[in-house]
Amino acid sequence: MGRLGALLLLLGALGALADICIIPEVDSSLVQSLGQRLLPWLDQLSLEDLNPSIYVGLRLSSLEAGSKEPFYLHSLKVDYQQSLLRRAPSDEGADPQPKPSMGQLALYMLALKANCELIGGHKGDRLVSQLKRFLEDEKRSIGHDHKGHPPGGYYQYGLSILALCVHQKRVHDSVVGKLLYAVQHDHHLQGGPLSVDILAMAGLAFTCLERSNLNSDLRHRITLAARTAKEKVLRAQTPEGYFGNVYSTPLALQLLTTAPMPGMELGMACLHARAALLASLQDGAFQNPLVISQLLPVLNHKSYVDLVSPDCLAPRVLLEPATTTPPPMQLPEFIHVMLKAPSVWPPYRHAVSVPAGASLEDVLWKAQELGGFMYGTRASLSGPYLTSVMGKEAGEREFWQLVRAPDTPLQQGIADYIPQDGETIELRLVRW
Repeated sequence: MGRLGALLLLLGALGALADICIIPEVDSSLVQSLGQRLLPWLDQLSLEDLNPSIYVGLRLSSLEAGSKEPFYLHSLKVDYQQSLLRRAPSDEGADPQPKPSMGQLALYMLALKANCELIGGHKGDRLVSQLKRFLEDEKRSIGHDHKGHPPGGYYQYGLSILALCVHQKRVHDSVVGKLLYAVQHDHHLQGGPLSVDILAMAGLAFTCLERSNLNSDLRHRITLAARTAKEKVLRAQTPEGYFGNVYSTPLALQLLTTAPMPGMELGMACLHARAALLASLQDGAFQNPLVISQLLPVLNHKSYVDLVSPDCLAPRVLLEPATTTPPPMQLPEFIHVMLKAPSVWPPYRHAVSVPAGASLEDVLWKAQELGGFMYGTRASLSGPYLTSVMGKEAGEREFWQLVRAPDTPLQQGIADYIPQDGETIELRLVRW
């Protein structure tokens, strides 16, 4: 082969690589330290603490947690199935413990497939029926004219379709059609706090449907929507390299690694994102178990779509608990945080003292304990989610935004963000 032929071959190879999202290997000690942060969560087995995403993330990673994994899956089966399949309580003897959400049910079904278990039998069919009924209810809320909004949100909507798809359970074309319309027309997606996450989850659902050919009459639209979701995620890349923000990037990368995208410079975008994630890993940014469980598959070149045909015999490295030296005993140092809520009347403003290292949730709790402040949360797989301040609930297409003054939106939730001494934190009711 002459020099010209070799050059053309090299340029062709580089062009092909530009179309593919490849995440080069990350130092194994960094990956291991990331997995070690999940180990304590595997010991939290109450229904409100169980998180199927942790199990899925480990099974799709290069790491394993030994005997903790099967025990955790057993706990999920016992608590989730009992909770989800129990009859509705009567008014007189109402059960105070809420059932897992449909998003949690969808992740539970992903966890079963991650263990190479197919949903079946009477109990399995009932769980599938619940998820399909949820999607039908959400579809009705959107309406035939697409002017409504699914109460559970498009993230749960896409996740539910994905979970049914990996188990080869078909949903009606009209259900898929609502998600197709939302992605193609930016319907209730752009501008929201989770727009990249929603697009990534929808794209993963479409990719699964495309590979499984479960909705053959919609195949062309599904293929187009999967590419559209990827293009919109790519356009959301920040100058630092993140897709949306650091915590949206793992799920975005799961989508982008599923297939080539000719003409989109996908390879460079993913290398840029990898560099940004590596810096964040080294800085210890990843502490939330949901985000960690979405990142571990990416570092193992996997995505949720791989659950269509999981490799349950692939070798994985056994995780050992991190060895830490306990710090010397000392009196806690206190910090002072100014907490403001300008979206309520009268506006709230008060300085709160908490021990150094306390979370923003601790600040809110202390402010409430002192009196004159109230807040409400609901549980989610990524931690407590702020729903009300001073009795004011977030309405449809609203959310309580956490802002570090003067104008920096926080990327972490109230349980993950650690305020610094002298900071001012604002709770703003924002419409999207």
